[in-house]
Amino acid sequence: CKILRCNSEYVAATLHLRGPGRGAAFCTALRSYSLCTRRTARTCRGDLAFHSAVHGIEDLMIQNNCSKEGPTAPPRPRPPAPNPQGFESLDICDYERSFLYKHGRPPSFQHCAAFGDPHIRTFHDDFHTCRVEGSWPLLDNEYLFVQATSSPVAKGSNATVTSKLTIIFKNMKECIDQKVYQAELDNVPAAFQDGSVNGGTRPGGSSLVIWERSPGRHVEIRADYIGTTIAVRQAGRQLSFSIRAAEEVARAFTEEQDLQLCVGGCPHSQRMSRSPRGRGRVPAETARALCREMLPVEDVYFQSCVFDVVTSGDTNFTMAAHGALEDARLFLPNAEKLHIFQ
Repeated sequence: CKILRCNSEYVAATLHLRGPGRGAAFCTALRSYSLCTRRTARTCRGDLAFHSAVHGIEDLMIQNNCSKEGPTAPPRPRPPAPNPQGFESLDICDYERSFLYKHGRPPSFQHCAAFGDPHIRTFHDDFHTCRVEGSWPLLDNEYLFVQATSSPVAKGSNATVTSKLTIIFKNMKECIDQKVYQAELDNVPAAFQDGSVNGGTRPGGSSLVIWERSPGRHVEIRADYIGTTIAVRQAGRQLSFSIRAAEEVARAFTEEQDLQLCVGGCPHSQRMSRSPRGRGRVPAETARALCREMLPVEDVYFQSCVFDVVTSGDTNFTMAAHGALEDARLFLPNAEKLHIFQ
């Protein structure tokens, strides 16, 4: 079955088509794609990728008002491959490009965050406030291990904050050596533990890079080989973590790796209400006024901000919630899911 060849020819023909003027050329590429799938129908009829492509073409032709009759693009000459694996091998360290080549569509992404008390936004858009103390895994899968270490926000308080983050990017073929990133309060470095700022000496080493967004306060780690971006911030006396991960990467774990706060949220015994009871360190109305300046929409980020300021007395927690919301705005694949109301 040669459906992957049809997919790759379609991707190559449409890769540079952008904007409102792409119509005629895009329809021509779709008709050519359709013709290619018809030619492979006999050998591909039991292949899921083939059926996915056929339905996808029909949908795209309707969406773009393309007629089934009309010119088709001549097949693109295939450049000689430097090795038997060709395109797939060359682009194995560019996840999005490789996924598009294999599936004929861009990958799906998920978002998780841990900030403040800590509050956890899971990959499934559940939202929990946790009293977790000690070290807990946020992620533990085939590609990544992320551990957050929490300590009490104030003496005698049940609330905790993240004081240390450890992120392990696991060894991956020709892309990267294993790399460990570690941040602690007042030490948010713009380098891995070994002093490097990329994935090492392998051919795809540049597919893992650290960028310093704000010295000592905010770094971004781009792991293009797994289609993942991570943000680490410090606001006041707490660290926060945000991730945009390819869905395939986020799901790459076994039954034994069942404790991941980004996947299942906080264990039931560790969940807290975001309605502070008793006497706080800052009056609730004062906290609400402070949080409203940074977070005009009274969603869970706003509620979390109020809870943290009341519990800790630290007004810097307004920045923690604001930073988490800004990361979500950048990382969420669906902008309509930005605000969660509970």
